[in-house]
Amino acid sequence: MADSMEQARKDAEELKAKIKANRDAKNDTTLKDFAKDIAAAPKCQMKVRRTLKGHLAKIYALHWAEDSKHVVSASQDGKLLVWDAVSTNKVHAIPLRSSWVMTVAYSPSGQFVACGGLDNLCSIFNLNSQDQPIKVCRELNAHGGFLSCCRFLNDSKIVTSSGDNKCFLWDIETGQVETKFEGHTRDVMSIALSPDKNFFVSGACDAKAKVWDIKSGKCQQTFSGHESDINSVTFFPNGNFIGTGSDDATCRLFSMRSSREMISFLDDEILCGITSVAFSLSGRYLFAGYDDFHVHVWDTMKGESVGSLSGHEQRVSCIGVSDDGAALCTGSWDQYLRIWA
Repeated sequence: MADSMEQARKDAEELKAKIKANRDAKNDTTLKDFAKDIAAAPKCQMKVRRTLKGHLAKIYALHWAEDSKHVVSASQDGKLLVWDAVSTNKVHAIPLRSSWVMTVAYSPSGQFVACGGLDNLCSIFNLNSQDQPIKVCRELNAHGGFLSCCRFLNDSKIVTSSGDNKCFLWDIETGQVETKFEGHTRDVMSIALSPDKNFFVSGACDAKAKVWDIKSGKCQQTFSGHESDINSVTFFPNGNFIGTGSDDATCRLFSMRSSREMISFLDDEILCGITSVAFSLSGRYLFAGYDDFHVHVWDTMKGESVGSLSGHEQRVSCIGVSDDGAALCTGSWDQYLRIWA
C-alpha cells in the first residue's frame, strides 16, 4: 500500500513537471515586453475630496455599496458606521458586541451589512430594521478561527474566510454552511468575488492565492510566487486576472487564462507590507495600501509606479474603489476615512 502511494506521488509530481514545462514553452513573452510600445499611464492626480470623521479608534475595514454612494466601515471602537460618502453624513451607527472586528461587507441590495473578527462569527445586520440601535439579525457560527473576510453573493448567501484555513459559503436564512472550501495550509486573510460571482479568489498566509468555483466547491487554480503572507486579493474588472498584495512588499498580477504570474509591482525603497489592493475601473491602475501610511499607485501594464496618495497619518488598513469607478475610499489606523477622486 505504501509503495503504491509513493508511486502515485511520483507520477503526480512528474505530471506537474510536464504541465509546467508545457506552459513555459508557450510563454513566448512577458507583459512588460509586450507593453513596451504602449504609452505609459498618466500620473495619478487624485486628491482628497471628502474626509469621513466619526470613528474613535483604528479603522480596520471598509466596503462600498453597489450604489457607489454609501460606505460601511468597521473600527476597533466597536462600531460599524454606514456613511453617505457624498454628504459625509453618518446614516447608521451600529454597536458591536466585539470590538475586535477585521472585515465588513455590504450586500448587493444595500439592505444588509455583515462583519466579523476575533469572535469567529459572521454577524449580519438588516439596515431596514426598526430597532434603534440596529441589532444583529443573524450570527453565522462554524469557523474554528477568526473571521478575516466576508462577501455577500446576494441577500441570502455569503462567503467567509477564516484563520482556520477554510472558506465557507453560507445560507444566511438557515445559518448553515452550504459549501466548505478547503486547500490552504495557513490562515486565509482575504477573499474577493469574480465580477460574475461564479468564482472567488482567496489569499492566505501560505503565500498562495486560490481560485474557487462556488458551485462545485473545488479549487480551479493555485497561484504561487509571493514569499510571505498574502493580505489582500482582488479581481481585475474583466475577471481574467487576479491582483494580490503581500507582506513581502510586492503586489502581483496573475492571469487565470495562462495560469501564471504576469508581472510584479515593487520598489526597492518600499520595504513594508501591503494591507489592501484594488483596481481602477479600467484596470490600468492598481491601488495598494501600505504600512508606510501611503497608497501607492501602479501602472498594471508597465509595472511602474505612477503616483502615491499621501494624507493618512498611520497605516492604511483598507481601500476600495466604488463600483462606478469615480472614487477611491481609504481607511486608516489614524481613525479617518478619505475619499479620493
